[in-house]
Amino acid sequence: QVQLGESGGGLVQAGGSLRLSCTASGRTFDRHAVGWFRQAPGKEREFVTAIQWNTNTTYYADSVKGRFTFSRDGARNTGYLQMNSLKPEDTAVYYCAAGIEASYLPGDYSFWGQGTQVTVSS
Repeated sequence: QVQLGESGGGLVQAGGSLRLSCTASGRTFDRHAVGWFRQAPGKEREFVTAIQWNTNTTYYADSVKGRFTFSRDGARNTGYLQMNSLKPEDTAVYYCAAGIEASYLPGDYSFWGQGTQVTVSS
């Protein structure tokens, strides 16, 4: 069982930055993939980024490429989502998830955090 905890959400003006953290307890991220998804009110949960932990291979949605960076700290068993040049359309609840293989599909992840709110004002 992997328990995930997110932190770092908040309110920021357009063009600003935030860094989200996802920490695992109960098991390390080794041999897992970690993904970030987001869900805005009235919309489906959508893929943001994912990392295959052992290979450090990252994947990004087109909407965040060049603005968001997903990095890992193996010693802290924590993944970091650095979000720069934020836009109002990035406003959503951001969820961290863990699975076996990096995937764009929420259903491929077995473990989820509780989510953290990111609000970008115009």
